[in-house]
Amino acid sequence: MSSTIDNAPYTAFHRKLALACSGGPLLDGYILSIVGVALIGMRPDLGLSTAAVSLIGAAALLGMFVGGALFGVLTDRIGREVMYTADLIVMIVCSVLSFWVDGVWAITALRFVLGMAVAADYPIATSLLAEWLPTKQRGRLLGKQIIAWYAGSVLAYLVGYLFLEFGGPGSWRWMLASSTVLCAIFLVIRRGTPESPRWLAANGRVGEAVAVVEKHLGVRVNGRELMPDKSERNQGSPLRQLLTPRYRRRTLFCGLFFFCQVGPLFAMLTFGPQILSSFGMPGGTMLDTLGTGVISLVFLIGCYPALRLIDVKGRRPTIIWSFALMIIPLALLGVWPAAPAAIAVLALCAYAFLCGGPNVLDWTYPNELFPTEIRATAVGVATSVSRVGAAVGTYLLPLSLTGLGTGPTMLIAAGVTALGLAVCVLWAEETKGVALGAAAATPSAAQRERVAVS
Repeated sequence: MSSTIDNAPYTAFHRKLALACSGGPLLDGYILSIVGVALIGMRPDLGLSTAAVSLIGAAALLGMFVGGALFGVLTDRIGREVMYTADLIVMIVCSVLSFWVDGVWAITALRFVLGMAVAADYPIATSLLAEWLPTKQRGRLLGKQIIAWYAGSVLAYLVGYLFLEFGGPGSWRWMLASSTVLCAIFLVIRRGTPESPRWLAANGRVGEAVAVVEKHLGVRVNGRELMPDKSERNQGSPLRQLLTPRYRRRTLFCGLFFFCQVGPLFAMLTFGPQILSSFGMPGGTMLDTLGTGVISLVFLIGCYPALRLIDVKGRRPTIIWSFALMIIPLALLGVWPAAPAAIAVLALCAYAFLCGGPNVLDWTYPNELFPTEIRATAVGVATSVSRVGAAVGTYLLPLSLTGLGTGPTMLIAAGVTALGLAVCVLWAEETKGVALGAAAATPSAAQRERVAVS
């Protein structure tokens, strides 16, 4: 395991790499949120039913389910760098085509492919970033990737608001196509990004691994140091490894806490205007769109104190207390469905702020708890499982608001969050201050590393 990379000084190379890797999360936040605003004009223009609206809202998430699992495995097999640009090109093509489509099924198909491309970026970019980062900066910079997600979401609502203000609801085609600009920007930023030296060494390309470390970190490294410990090497397919007794609990933990977090969260972001309308805010207007944008901004703000907490207090206490406190505002709205719109906005803002803990650990935990040979697969599977929750929540939320009402819908969200709390209490591990190789090793090896650094 590479102490040279773990203990390397933090440089401009790491900052540029973190910026390049943030493109996937930012585009995810933008692409998934802009459709919520576009649906304001799309629904009357295309005469969409409630079921069709739900299908369009959930299509990208279903694509992410397929893309996460599929491309995570490919990333571990053929490398991080190989697929780093292709997914952005797919996003550009789908974004451009979104301007021209008319039918429900064409839009759904494009959103599905967009979801696959976005999900491909998570295992590629976050595993690449984790494998280059020094230990002291790893939690903070992996956590900051989710900040890019919320920045993309806030930007989507701002852009959507401006389109509604100056172009009216009929500008929904321009909203869907606007992600093309962001894709092109990150395509340029990612030029020249190197392959992970840990992946190169683990796949027998030790000479190349030594060369990229010397080039980008300016230090010499012994090739043997980059190799994983023999006792911790994996055999067999990456997906099969995740289900072995050695990693099964970690696989379940990463997938389930992610699932329970983003199920309610994505539904609220996609159909935020509809939720606020159910509490009495004028619906189908720029006001409810702006209100949802404010809530998205609070999601982003809540990540900053959480970034400090995971390095000061640790990963485990941060995620447990966050889930526990997130239940309160959802339960409040569940038992008070007639709350004034102002109270509803405040409660949803409180929920958004408290989400910061699990938010910053969404990609930190799966990257830290699995070794190089299966790291991208683990991130991809966690992403896929989480998007099942997000797709189900996004599909069912408008149906639940219509069929069950606001109160029961909020109580269901609180129940899902409580399940996430139980998962974290039972299975969350502490990886603060532990070198990447030791954190990804068996729990006993990680414990020895924690004792050594304390």
